[in-house]
Amino acid sequence: MSEDGDEEVKDEAPTLGTYEGERNEAKQRHGKGKNIFINGDEYDGSYENGVRSGYGVYKWKGGARYTGDYKNDLRHGDGFFIYPDGSKYRGAFCEGKREGQGSYLYPNGDIYQGEWKNDMKNGKGKCTYLYKNGSKKSGTFVDGVLQGQGEIVHPDHKVSGDWKGNTAMALPAKITFSTGFTREVDDPQFFTGIVKAAS
Repeated sequence: MSEDGDEEVKDEAPTLGTYEGERNEAKQRHGKGKNIFINGDEYDGSYENGVRSGYGVYKWKGGARYTGDYKNDLRHGDGFFIYPDGSKYRGAFCEGKREGQGSYLYPNGDIYQGEWKNDMKNGKGKCTYLYKNGSKKSGTFVDGVLQGQGEIVHPDHKVSGDWKGNTAMALPAKITFSTGFTREVDDPQFFTGIVKAAS
């Protein structure tokens, strides 16, 4: 899955293929230019002393596309990436990886908005899942996994507690209904999606 970095999409080295554009006195690519690689990938954008640097658009022949900033041949700064599976990331990159604030739109319409580190959800973030009722999860991610305090917000109630992985909360958990009524739950059969904490 693209958002977890399993489906790595790499830029080709800038020395292969056909190049049209500006060069510096040392005959390196420098300024605006376009490179069509031997494998069919294309890069159109800025170069500095032979490497991608500044704003550019990289298109993979497999359908992926990156539009944004480069530094030392790596995605670095603000960018927008469309992955081969149709998922999309808009946000910060650092040395080729998603890092900082960013939003990830999954092919099914689910959305993650929050912090990234080393290409993984890491820090505060919110997931909005495309359920018919518009439920949302929020909490802190550590290496892509929800941990610690968080909540699941449904249209008519919310569940608050400690995350036990990305799909469940440990017991006891608290349910607050839209009427204001609050109940602490410690029976695993009371609410689907809450699991008993390991003792």
